[in-house]
Amino acid sequence: MPKLQANRILLVHPLGYEAAAADTDIARKANLMPPLGLAGIASFLEARGKKADLLDAFAFPCSADRRLTTYLRLFKPGWIGFSCTTSSFLDAVRLATRAREILPGIRTLCGGPHVSALREKLLAAYPVFDYLVVGEGEETLNQLLNEPADAARIPGLVFWDAAGVARFSGFREITLELDSLPFPAYEKLPGFPHRYRLPIFNYPRTPNSSCISSRGCPYACSYCDRSVFRRSFRYNSAAYLYRHLEYLKNRFALRHVNFYDDQFTFNRERVDELCRALRARPLNLTFNCAARAEHLDYKLLQNLKQAGCWMISLGIESGDEQLLSRHRQKVDLDFLAEQVRLIKKSGIRVKGLFMVGLPGESEASIRRSISYLRGLPIDELNVAKFTPFPGSPLYENIHRYGDFDEDWTKMDCMSFQFIPDGMHRAQLEKLFLEFYQAHFKRPQTLFNYLALLKDSPDSWRRFLGGLPAFLRFARHSDSRMVK
Repeated sequence: MPKLQANRILLVHPLGYEAAAADTDIARKANLMPPLGLAGIASFLEARGKKADLLDAFAFPCSADRRLTTYLRLFKPGWIGFSCTTSSFLDAVRLATRAREILPGIRTLCGGPHVSALREKLLAAYPVFDYLVVGEGEETLNQLLNEPADAARIPGLVFWDAAGVARFSGFREITLELDSLPFPAYEKLPGFPHRYRLPIFNYPRTPNSSCISSRGCPYACSYCDRSVFRRSFRYNSAAYLYRHLEYLKNRFALRHVNFYDDQFTFNRERVDELCRALRARPLNLTFNCAARAEHLDYKLLQNLKQAGCWMISLGIESGDEQLLSRHRQKVDLDFLAEQVRLIKKSGIRVKGLFMVGLPGESEASIRRSISYLRGLPIDELNVAKFTPFPGSPLYENIHRYGDFDEDWTKMDCMSFQFIPDGMHRAQLEKLFLEFYQAHFKRPQTLFNYLALLKDSPDSWRRFLGGLPAFLRFARHSDSRMVK
């Protein structure tokens, strides 16, 4: 048996589906985001004397298996770790099995929202893993690599006890101070930033990428997974965030950043301070962010615009107020519409985030959403297919509300795995396409996209280059159309 490097770990972001489908996967073509969570863990471990490397199968889908094999044989790491969503978990199982075949003594572990939600029963069902990491992974992984024999005393671990039973050591109650963390190890992602790309028509310039400045969410919507951060919500200070942006600009020449936070504007003082810094010491960067309507006002929007804000995403979810009130707090569709118009008045683009297929959904409620959409001056649209993920409040009792096919490989919000009572799949697919068509057939939408010939020329190049895949999606609403 080869001698392994006990202080070295390979962190893997698995693809979650057949590599042959990657070239025609419309979701991947439109948006390829770097695995910032793993990059953050890598930099944290390296700062504590470990050696951590990254393998992103989304960036190199057709060569990921070969890259994995080559790395394991060359460097012989003592550890391999995976970060998984529900749809990618079984691919992590496959890759972990492969890693054990190549290096029989390697220790395998897995983290992410799917793992944090299912914990012991997941480890019991998939013994290819030695450990599961629940919640935030930095300190848990650091302690585990230091003292693997002390797993029972390390918070945030699911492990095998002496009797071969999967046990959970308990939640890690002391959370990290986010401003104390090093910046993610972007440099460990081959091809960064050019290999990655934000959604088409969601940026003005290249190169661009994403940045995360908070963890968790202060709200408790029924459809959101809360398993990793539970009810916590923390964020970096404005000063730290400015340094982060400055680093991305100076090290990687980024020209646009998408803040991948659930609630970027929740703390008004933080945003105002960041905007002042960006105006006083310009970085020549533009940025996008996401917000809730109640955390926006005209003065704040003016500050964001002057600081370089290019687009704001609003989670609208549904145009049926009665349906929406079952699933989230503070529902007021008239107020939402006013806020959309206020963002537009500020000169910032608006992206509307909707969802189809929630429990209680009907054809009438979807048509109300489409009608509501037609009255909004939004520039971009994203319609997700509701998926009851483990860790969301709806998951435990989802069968009360309709038919649920819990096929993990398809649980990526791109297929209808849940069918609400009174509806059927073909009906949902038809209405899903109508939703997008209602947006793209509007004259104002077409005018906005023509304006992006000047404002986002790279988006048009990507769109025309991937036109066959986009047309297949427009006809079938299937994210992965394999030739």
